[in-house]
Amino acid sequence: MGTLAGKLAIVTGGARGQGEAESRLLARSGAAVIIADVLEAEGEELARALTEEGHEAKFIRLDVTSETSWAATVALARQWRGRLDILVNNAGIINRTTVASTALDAWEKVLKVNLTGAFIGIQSVSALMAESGGGAIVNISSNSGFSGHYDPAYTASKWGLRGLTRSAAMELVDKNIRVNAICPGLVVTGLNATSPHLKPMIGMTPMRRSGKPEEIAELVLFLVSDASSFITGEDFVIDGGFTAGAAYRNVAVQTGIFAGPDEA
Repeated sequence: MGTLAGKLAIVTGGARGQGEAESRLLARSGAAVIIADVLEAEGEELARALTEEGHEAKFIRLDVTSETSWAATVALARQWRGRLDILVNNAGIINRTTVASTALDAWEKVLKVNLTGAFIGIQSVSALMAESGGGAIVNISSNSGFSGHYDPAYTASKWGLRGLTRSAAMELVDKNIRVNAICPGLVVTGLNATSPHLKPMIGMTPMRRSGKPEEIAELVLFLVSDASSFITGEDFVIDGGFTAGAAYRNVAVQTGIFAGPDEA
């Protein structure tokens, strides 16, 4: 995929978990990276660690729901490098309540962070990105954006990100800005390592494991690199085969159509 040397990237939610893996890989691939997050201690420490490795990284506190906060982040990009080439809209939260039990304020908070935050981000960066000759935006959606996850606010936000991705891609293509979405399945980080849903989810996943943050980061790297220069407006599911037909596969195993992993 070559190098990202000379390019500037913003990664939201970039201080830990999946965002940390994305920030690290982009920096190690040559990009100057702005780690944008509300987690100040973690973000400052990651920027320091990457700088000590010889990479270029800065931290800024970013509330993705705030236009003012986004304006400050874009201003940092302009002041630091005078350009912006990459935006990874990674920041997101989850609620884990049902339709019946989700309070309106909880619904609105998830939508505001996960979907409106990405919208404000795209709106905020597009002018500087166009001035820089174009660039690439990656929205981190979910394979929940193809199904009916039991968390309705999270699910709605991830379906919405897919629609936002396609609309933005069509609007920005004439500015040489590509917009794509990544839709991960189960990825285990420190945030969900003790969650009770991990075991059944892994059991349903055809590859019989969870994804790694570094695997999502590799797909991000591909989509922001010149290797994907003819790709825009697309969804990329990375979930070990879950969306492709996990339920049908389990039925086939249970009915003996083909052997399961323990019998093969």
